[in-house]
Amino acid sequence: MVSFVAQASLIGLSCLPALVSAAPFSFPLSNGFPNITAPSNQLTIIQNKAHGSLPNGGPPANISANTLTSLQLIAFNELSEVAFFTELISNVTNNVQGYRIQDGATRRFILETLKNVQAQEELHALNANNAVNHFSQNPIQACQYNFPVSNFEDAIALASTFTDVVLGTLQDVVTLFGQDGDSGLIRGVASVIGQEGEQDGYYRSIQGKLPSALPFLTASTREFAFSALNQLFVVPNSCPNSNIIKLPVFGALSVLTTPDVIVDSQKVSFMVDATTTNWPSGSSTPLSLVYINQQNTPVVQQIENIQVQGTTVTFDAAFPFSKGTFGNGLTIAAVTKTSGPFASVDAVAQDTLFGPGLIEIN
Repeated sequence: MVSFVAQASLIGLSCLPALVSAAPFSFPLSNGFPNITAPSNQLTIIQNKAHGSLPNGGPPANISANTLTSLQLIAFNELSEVAFFTELISNVTNNVQGYRIQDGATRRFILETLKNVQAQEELHALNANNAVNHFSQNPIQACQYNFPVSNFEDAIALASTFTDVVLGTLQDVVTLFGQDGDSGLIRGVASVIGQEGEQDGYYRSIQGKLPSALPFLTASTREFAFSALNQLFVVPNSCPNSNIIKLPVFGALSVLTTPDVIVDSQKVSFMVDATTTNWPSGSSTPLSLVYINQQNTPVVQQIENIQVQGTTVTFDAAFPFSKGTFGNGLTIAAVTKTSGPFASVDAVAQDTLFGPGLIEIN
């Protein structure tokens, strides 16, 4: 297979310009998704493409309100993934500029793979929303989406990064299931963690990277995932009922420094827009920059070189990169109200004002 090595650095997705298409992506799909019933011919076709079926075991009798929030978030995320892969398949199929793949065999295999992934994500979304509906709650409805990429290489890099965030967030979800006494849901979600990991290894291979990024994947939280989806992909005010998901949306944190510069200088430049989330006035701040990498204790760094122009704030923070120890793979950055110390990613999320900044170093 031909390797496609992305030249553009998708280190912090929020640093990318908002590339707004003429028409944002919107549902339903030609097969009626997300309005699929079971049993139906449409569901059978999706399952054949996915090479597998929706789980047919019954959900538990009752769940906690916190577990319901997790299921709603999963549905919200999976709907955005279906939108992303549907748009990517269309761009490759129609040879849109930037998405042309010259080698015929490579192109056919990539399209077959993407269609398989698209169908699997459709089943993930249906499964989550079926569970939400089972507990007498309204299913999460799809938003409209814009994805900040304009070529195949950047699209695959974006897919790898948001899958990294999903893999970290599902760690949080299964932990909460256990804490809330809903362990009956853990096995199903854990099966999706493995499936998403298989996807991510493929995306990394296409980019010429080793399929396996880290020995212990970077932790994330539901709050960081929900914020990233709303900041980066969702068209503002286009979601019919995402407001029922009881999670915050932080202020956006843009990463301005490319990975090679981070490795060499061990310093990162950031930007925030303080329109919706206030930044303390003056050239100093009580805020801190926190990095989450792998399963390590979060690292707190001082914010330096603050520059304020209107509502735009730029600043720097040291990055403690150490090959083989800290900084490879996905790192999540956040601006917190205090300097901690923070024992876990959950503690960071509870103290966050701006985030997540997503940094990918390989």
